[in-house]
Amino acid sequence: MKRYEKFIYSILEKKSKKTLVIVATLVALAASVMMIPTKIVLAKMLPGKSANTFSVYIDLPTGSSIEETKAVSECVVDILKKEKEVTDIETFLGTGAPLDYAGLVKWSAFKNSENLAEIVVNLTDKHHREERSYNMVHRLRPVIQKKCEPLIKGTSIKMIEQPAGPPTLAAIVAEIYGEDITSIRKFAKKIAAIFKETEGLADVDIMEEEIYKKYNLVPNIDKIQKSGLSVEQVQKIMYLAFEGMGVGVKNSKDYPSQIELFLRLSDDTRRFESCSLEDIKSKLASFELMNQMGMMVPLIEVVDIVQTDSEPMIMHKNLKRYVNVIAETDLVSQVYPLLEAREKIIKELSKDYEIEKTDYLFNLRFIDKKSGEVIDLKWDGEMKVTLDTFRDLGLAFIAALILIYLLMVVYYKSYTLSSIVMAGSFLSIIGVIVGHWVADLVTADTFFLTATSLIGFIALMGISSRNSLLLIDFAKALMEFKGMEKRRAIAVATATRAKPIMLTAIAIILGSALLASDPIFGGLGVALIGGTVAAVAVSLIFIPVLMDNAKAMDFTNKKEQ
Repeated sequence: MKRYEKFIYSILEKKSKKTLVIVATLVALAASVMMIPTKIVLAKMLPGKSANTFSVYIDLPTGSSIEETKAVSECVVDILKKEKEVTDIETFLGTGAPLDYAGLVKWSAFKNSENLAEIVVNLTDKHHREERSYNMVHRLRPVIQKKCEPLIKGTSIKMIEQPAGPPTLAAIVAEIYGEDITSIRKFAKKIAAIFKETEGLADVDIMEEEIYKKYNLVPNIDKIQKSGLSVEQVQKIMYLAFEGMGVGVKNSKDYPSQIELFLRLSDDTRRFESCSLEDIKSKLASFELMNQMGMMVPLIEVVDIVQTDSEPMIMHKNLKRYVNVIAETDLVSQVYPLLEAREKIIKELSKDYEIEKTDYLFNLRFIDKKSGEVIDLKWDGEMKVTLDTFRDLGLAFIAALILIYLLMVVYYKSYTLSSIVMAGSFLSIIGVIVGHWVADLVTADTFFLTATSLIGFIALMGISSRNSLLLIDFAKALMEFKGMEKRRAIAVATATRAKPIMLTAIAIILGSALLASDPIFGGLGVALIGGTVAAVAVSLIFIPVLMDNAKAMDFTNKKEQ
């Protein structure tokens, strides 16, 4: 400790060395903070979590048949079968899979249409395979989409992983609000096109039902009466043929109630080969009904075929019409693709719209220059949760700094000494950011600065503050009770307290090392490790320099006065 005491005293004796320490610390602080905007260290809510399962959502254009959905699903399954890590595959046509965590937040329970399918893929245990689930999804996504989406024009295939973080509809959700649903739909298509051009975004989709042509069968009452049939007879035979209905019951001694006999045509018979007027007429001509005179009347003779547009579902939120445009991120943070997409949106749409910022940080309002129509774009999804979390944790950090500062002011009755304590607390951010940079270099996947990292940073404030308090109080005691000169007292205090400070730091580092490899709390572990190392360096070199420059440290003069 004598050598370290001499080392600190030599720094305090020369102004040039003290200036060098202050400048070096400030440069390190600036360099570490700049790693975030320069994307050397990337921020994200939570990193990806390797799971033993993932899902494939298949969304064909509204009005597609179950056969078309099955064909696309089989294409996807054929690709998945070739993966050696896949243990089994379950396909659900026309409905969602039994609800899991992803399905609960991604509206899987509402799937009930022939144009929808969900494939659940189970993998070997994550501890027994080298490739992580999110890397497998990243590798398979372009292969599946390139081969299977072109089978039916307008098909959207999304690869859904079990979310590691908050329950959100997607990584990035753009909510488009407006009065005219047609304008909203057109605007949503423009946003989706920009999303598809943005690097890092995948599985872009518009959550709306497409408007398609459909054919209504309307009984012609005049023809029905002239043919000796009844309207009820015609309606029942159409419903019986295509949808099916109960026609009787069966009694069983093994069953407490009657068993309904359900009748309908076979799948091959009741299906249309194509959605065309000629095919519908051909199918209806094959159905014949017996009239009151015992004559067979073709169904096509007593019904009118009316072509109309489908009526899509209208979505509301907060009593306002809106359309969602969703996108997932592909092994990247949500924030950076959003910022890039937002810049493209402003640049490309500024020709036709006046663009204003609204209540939230990134929300935008678009006013059509020709019609004056107003369309609001509001961001949601995991991206919004990320920004809100970082904002809230940042405010919590500032609040903690203020409270600690006020407490120090009450204790020392000095703003200078309180500021020295706060400097030691804040400068641990150098180690937090640099620690994530080092962790990113030594890990195969990107190591993000996460919400748990900020929690670790806030937790470090107490440790860093304690180190500074020990040095100040010890130096104060040496000066007041030993009559020691200020610089010598600071050097002795620093050298004496160096060993317990370092032992405490080693204990924190060893304890935090267990968290560093965890996929969720790894950021917390790295923040504690890197921040503790920085806090020790700051406490044992930078804080003594500030103490020497502080006039409030001259306790001997105060006592004499």
